[in-house]
Amino acid sequence: MSNAMSAPVVVIAPDSFKGSLSAEQVANAIATGVRRARADAAVRICPMADGGEGTLDAMLAAGGERRMLNVRGAASARREAATGLLGDGSAIIETAEVVGITDPDGMAVPVTERDTRGMGEAIRALLDLGARRFYVALGGSSTNDGGAGLLVGLGLKLFDADGNELEPVPSALSRVARIDVSGLDPRVKDAEFIGMSDVDNPLNGEHGATAVFGPQKGVAPEQVKEIDAALARFADVLEPALGRTARDNAGAGAAGGLGFALHMLGASFEPGAEVVARKIGLDAALEGASWLITGEGRSDVQTLHGKAPFIACKHARAAGVEASLLSGGIDPKALPRLSEFFSGCFSPAPGPITLEVAIRDAGTLLENEAEQLTRLKFGSR
Repeated sequence: MSNAMSAPVVVIAPDSFKGSLSAEQVANAIATGVRRARADAAVRICPMADGGEGTLDAMLAAGGERRMLNVRGAASARREAATGLLGDGSAIIETAEVVGITDPDGMAVPVTERDTRGMGEAIRALLDLGARRFYVALGGSSTNDGGAGLLVGLGLKLFDADGNELEPVPSALSRVARIDVSGLDPRVKDAEFIGMSDVDNPLNGEHGATAVFGPQKGVAPEQVKEIDAALARFADVLEPALGRTARDNAGAGAAGGLGFALHMLGASFEPGAEVVARKIGLDAALEGASWLITGEGRSDVQTLHGKAPFIACKHARAAGVEASLLSGGIDPKALPRLSEFFSGCFSPAPGPITLEVAIRDAGTLLENEAEQLTRLKFGSR
C-alpha cells in the first residue's frame, strides 16, 4: 500500500474490449471502480485505440466532428460510413468503417470480388471538405485488393491487354496490362497521408498481405498463390505508371495491401496507438499521475508489438508512472513477457465463467476488479 494519505491521480487508457465494450465504456467502468475505493481520486480518462476498430472514436474524443459519408462498401453496396474532421483540419478514415470485416454485406461475396473503392471515395469527399492531411486507420479490413480500389476511387483506371477496363478486384488484377493515371485527383499531390498500423509486412511473398492476413478475410489455402501473384502483377504495372516503388516497404501488406496504395501516394506510416496517444494528449494526462491502468479484450505476446496497452505503458514508464494491465483475458504463457513492462497483469473474471457471461457482464466485472486493485494500491477512503 502506498500514498494512502494523498489523493491519487489515476490515468485510465484502455483499448476497447471487442464484441463487448468500447474503449470509452471500458475506461468509465474502471473509473467507477477506482472512485468506489478512493472517492478523492483525480481520474483522467484517455480511451485508446491502435488503428483498428474504435480509432475514429478515440481520435474524435480529443476534439473534432464526425462526418457520415455515403460510400461503396467492399461488395459495392452503398453504405453510410463514419469519418472525422479533427480540430486541426486533418481527417481520419477508419478502414473498418468502410470495408470492415464485420460488415455482412461485404463478407457475403468472395474475397476475390471485394475492393476498396469506398476508401478512395471517402478521401475525395473529405478533400471536398478541405482536408489535406489524412490519418488512415488500417485495421479490420475485409479486402485483399492491394489498394487497387482506393486508387480507382481516386481516379485511376485499369485496362487489360485488349483495352477493356477492369474492376479493381483481386480476380481481375492478374489481367492488368495498363494503368491510366491521368484521372488521378490532382488534389492528392498536395495531400499528406499517414497510415496507422503496427504491421510491417510487405505486399507479396510468404510474409505478405495475402499469405499472412488473407485467411482471416476468407482466402482459402489454395487461393493464396494465385491472389498473391495477381497483386504482384498489379504492382508491376502500377509502380512504373506512378514512378514509385513500394511493394517491399514496411506496411505495404497492411489491410490486404491497402498500405501499398498509400505508400504509392507517398504516405508515411506510424503505429496507430502512437498517433492516438499523441492526438489525445496522453503525455499531458500522465503529468503528475500516480498510476496508469490500461487494458484490452485479450492480452498476449502480440500486445507487446505496438498494441494500445503497450504504447500506453511505454508512455507511462517514460513519465515515471507505474502502469498496470487490466484485460478481459490474459494468455498465461505471455505473463513473463508482459510482467517485464507492467507492474501487474489482471483479469476481471472472479472465477470460471463462460465467454458469454464475461461479455455480458464486462462493465460490472471491470468496476469490481478496479475497485479491489485501487484498494490494494492506495487503500480506501
